[in-house]
Amino acid sequence: METAEIRRRWLRYFSTRGHTVVPSAPLLYDDPTLLFVNAGMVPFKPYMLGQETPPYERATSVQKCIRTLDIDEVGKTSRHGTFFQMNGNFSFGDYFKEKAIELAWELITRDQSDGGYGLDESRLWVTVLQGDEESRQLWKRIAGLPDERIVQRGLADNYWHMGVPGPGGPCSEIYFDRGPQYGPDGGPEADEDRYLEIWNLVFMQEMLSEVRTKIDFDVEAPLPSKNIDTGMGLERMASLLQGVDNLYEIDEVFPVIARVEEITGKRYGANPQDDVRMRVIADHVRSGLMLIGDGVTPSNEARGYVLRRLLRRVTRSVRLLGVQDPSMVDLLTVSKDRMGASYPELETNFARISQIALAEEQAFTRTLSSGTTILDTAVASAKSAGETTLSGDRAFQLHDTYGFPIDLTLEMAGEHGLTVDHDGFRRLMAEQRNRAKADAKSKKVGHADTSVYRALREPGITEFTGYRELSTDSTVRGLILDGSPIEVADKGQTVQVVLERTPFYAESGGQIADEGEITADGARLRVLDVQRPVKGLIVHTVEVTEGTISSGADVLASVDREWRLSACQAHSGTHVVHAALRQVLGPTALQSGSFNRPGYLRLDFAWTSALESTVRDELEQVANLALRYDYPVSATYMPIEKARDLGALALFGETYDEEVRVVEMGGAWSRELCGGTHVEHSSQIGAITLIGESSIGAGTRRVEAYVGLDALRFLGRERALVSQLTEALKVRPEELPERVNSLVARLREAEKELEKGRRTALLNAASSLVDSAADVNGIAVVTHDAGPVDPADARALALDVRGRIAGSRAGVVAVAAVAKERPVVVIATNEEARARGVKAGELVREAAKVLGGGGGGKDDVAQGGGTDATKIAEALQRIQSVVAERSV
Repeated sequence: METAEIRRRWLRYFSTRGHTVVPSAPLLYDDPTLLFVNAGMVPFKPYMLGQETPPYERATSVQKCIRTLDIDEVGKTSRHGTFFQMNGNFSFGDYFKEKAIELAWELITRDQSDGGYGLDESRLWVTVLQGDEESRQLWKRIAGLPDERIVQRGLADNYWHMGVPGPGGPCSEIYFDRGPQYGPDGGPEADEDRYLEIWNLVFMQEMLSEVRTKIDFDVEAPLPSKNIDTGMGLERMASLLQGVDNLYEIDEVFPVIARVEEITGKRYGANPQDDVRMRVIADHVRSGLMLIGDGVTPSNEARGYVLRRLLRRVTRSVRLLGVQDPSMVDLLTVSKDRMGASYPELETNFARISQIALAEEQAFTRTLSSGTTILDTAVASAKSAGETTLSGDRAFQLHDTYGFPIDLTLEMAGEHGLTVDHDGFRRLMAEQRNRAKADAKSKKVGHADTSVYRALREPGITEFTGYRELSTDSTVRGLILDGSPIEVADKGQTVQVVLERTPFYAESGGQIADEGEITADGARLRVLDVQRPVKGLIVHTVEVTEGTISSGADVLASVDREWRLSACQAHSGTHVVHAALRQVLGPTALQSGSFNRPGYLRLDFAWTSALESTVRDELEQVANLALRYDYPVSATYMPIEKARDLGALALFGETYDEEVRVVEMGGAWSRELCGGTHVEHSSQIGAITLIGESSIGAGTRRVEAYVGLDALRFLGRERALVSQLTEALKVRPEELPERVNSLVARLREAEKELEKGRRTALLNAASSLVDSAADVNGIAVVTHDAGPVDPADARALALDVRGRIAGSRAGVVAVAAVAKERPVVVIATNEEARARGVKAGELVREAAKVLGGGGGGKDDVAQGGGTDATKIAEALQRIQSVVAERSV
């Protein structure tokens, strides 16, 4: 049975039994505690935590999930994978244990011809929490299981909670006995490879007040309504129903391995090391496909870094299997063809997906080539010195100078039997990046404990009136100071205020929060920020500038009119620029992120190359023509399926309700899902002036622009600058480019002449350097600090001086320099010195250690470098000391 069919049967089965089918949430779910959705219950957390009232009593889903803690183990075992799909059925105060067990047992044992999975009842085992006699008796009665196949286990295995105060309860797991060829008898406690867990039924029935560990927690009280949360691993069920050993061999994964066999000429199962690489490729290609499909782009932070790491491991694994040509798009195509049966949007978005992945593959291929050479040299140096650890500064140099990721350094060093000083690497990274800042969102709302916000949310949502008015009479629902509720706030305090109704827009969708003030009898509050810490609740961070404010007070909330107008211009301008990009570049130029504040916007979009000046000009012209056409701007609420049918664009990674707000400009010209504030006609934007276009990562570009008065001010400054230049250069404005180019060309020629003269002067010093040679055990040792010069010139000087050492005298020449603020050292030895055991490669490694780096080369000429230019004199002195030690 194909995986897609297993999925279809699941949804059909529960749909016909009163469950609402809930589409999978994007992998980038709006949950500040998670990097990605990692379990099927994540989209339902607000209902389980009591933050929101569920819109249905029963639900079912097949949720896309990513777990990244075990990336390094992927491929080494048959159980670890990064992407998986979790089938779930949920009850919110409706049915409980008995019905959940009945539904599960019926589906997995019903004959396949009758819509079930047809598992052999005699091979099924279950576990229950020790002491949960009710569940044990239900399994006996409903499933007819004998006592020996109902195993009681402790809290560590059969109790579920979220790791924080909230709901929890016992769980019951279903296992399938794969047979004695997979392990010993004895049930799940004896061997979980043979007895494969396929389904977990969680019976949420208690509220936990304190959670210290998995097995150490306090139960506050029974839940007022008991919930059911179950999860069946789709890939595990597929492996059983398809008669294969593991998830890598199911129909949605193995075709990638088969394609790898074709392009490499290697056979899966023939070589354990090659098998690991093929499994890594198959898993990571599928994960990369799904992540990019949901809007993740490669970067050096957070989610983007996880994707980058997955794609890089694919690239390296393919090359280790002997293929040097680009292969990412080929492999993604195979995966897309298999996953498309369940996720048809992959086909629609594949041009964008493949574009991003190819750009990352090409970029990393260049990094891999240069970084591998440097790493191999560092490994060889460490081994020759008898070391078992690669230094943290060497790992940092690979990362900082060559863009070589630390995880790959760890992996490749391990393949050579070396560990890496990871603590040293992290210390250097901390020094460089000053990682003392917390996540921006958590600084604003402190998401660690949202209980105070949940309590204020219980009476109902905060009504947002800002679409239709800028001033609203309201009442203070609550005040918060340092995460705790208070009754009164005094002048000078900065507190959070929750109102019953508000015109203030809370930061979201790339648009920053409104500014303005809240006034009451004798009190004035300046609004500093507005956020939504929990869904449906708007929280204002304010400074009390006059009087006092108390909970329950009547107030007038007023948004700054100029601020809102400029903010609307910027947000509407973002929609215009997005539509213009798609018109100029094509439909794959989709927005992947945005930010707008009054007068300014930036928009990130999928594209792999820089925009030429003519394209930028065309983009700006198309955008401003849309303003000239004075397109009407409208916002309409509709079901999300209708919005999709209309072609409304959704921002990747955003989560939307079933009822969505569609903002249109000129009808279909620009149609997007958006909750932001906008102008009423495109002409009200005023003007759009592009001020920048750049790369922010492989496959992603960023455009920036000013709008409205800020655009006009920018153009005014540009005009003033042109006027100053034309006056200074005595030319007309249209002649400026030619005159500036001419001056730049002349300047470059002058720089070349200066460089030539400097190089000549440097080499002319060669004879005097020979005269200054120190005698070390009969070897002429020349050391020289050449200062800020090109490494090639330092090398030329070292070779020149070596050639001037007369007769049969042994000689060593060391020239240090500083290039791009980093120290470099070049060492040259003649034949007589080498005959006495003095080798350039060994000397340069010793010098580079002092400089905080590494290096290598041949016995006659070698080059190295480091990070600390202040230690050049010490490094040159070290060379003399090593010559004294090594010469015989």
